[in-house]
Amino acid sequence: QLQLVESGGGLVQPGGSLKLSCTASGFTLASYAVSWFRQAPGKEREGISCISNSDGTTDYSHSGRGLFTISRDNSEGTVYLQMSSLTPEDTAVYYCAARLKNCSRRIGSYSYWGQGTQVTVSS
Repeated sequence: QLQLVESGGGLVQPGGSLKLSCTASGFTLASYAVSWFRQAPGKEREGISCISNSDGTTDYSHSGRGLFTISRDNSEGTVYLQMSSLTPEDTAVYYCAARLKNCSRRIGSYSYWGQGTQVTVSS
């Protein structure tokens, strides 16, 4: 079964940091561009960042720029999202998604999605 699995979410205080991980089951993640998205309650899913499968080129949306860093370790088959200076507005379910071609901001263009990991920022 081809699937992505996110991990690393949890409860963190405002100003804190978290590092999310995305791994693949049934296929080689190194061959795919991978994006992180998030969806807060009552809001649409939004893109945060993407990292290409070729040269590691990254792309950040407005919500991800500055305090979020995407990276990948192809030897480990893992893509990471380092998040810092978190605020309650960052509370959401975070998803990773993969596509064979270059990075894209179109949610519908991704072939594989994980089930999501909950991030809650609260004191």
